Amino acid sequence: MSNSDQGITKDRYMLIPRTAIFLRRGDEYLLIKGSPAKRLWAGKYNGIGGHVERGENILFSAQRELLEETGLLADLWLCGTVIVDAGEAGICLFVFCGDASRARGEIKAGEEGAVEWVKKEAVLYLPVVEDLPILLDRIHQMKRSDPPFSARSFYDTQGKLQVLFSE
Repeated sequence: MSNSDQGITKDRYMLIPRTAIFLRRGDEYLLIKGSPAKRLWAGKYNGIGGHVERGENILFSAQRELLEETGLLADLWLCGTVIVDAGEAGICLFVFCGDASRARGEIKAGEEGAVEWVKKEAVLYLPVVEDLPILLDRIHQMKRSDPPFSARSFYDTQGKLQVLFSE
């Protein structure tokens, strides 16, 4: 189908798909501290994840990113989606969770940074990407059987990050 048949116009998002993975162990989450050489989020803690490559589905992408960045394989499930307003384009963030007790492999650092277990409460005192505490608050109360959440993220006119969850 052509762009016009798809309804692609300048007033609609062109979305870039990405994944964010949160492996949980009790009240701790496996997070990545961005390498000092990273262009974005250098030295900041974030969830594991990255871009969905052409030809991948979102689950395969999340599993690939988890393996590349941590050395672990895990059974992941979709916790939610966040549409991030990034100007002319947008990000469609697919948020996955996993239980560390079922993970296989050995933790290793990758090119993106070092991974470490971080207590949920500690993210309030560490250098983190801005939406990390908000997302962790939401997924920390979720069970695997819960339906995925839906949210949108944007900066308001005062430059403050807003993450609005659909109820």
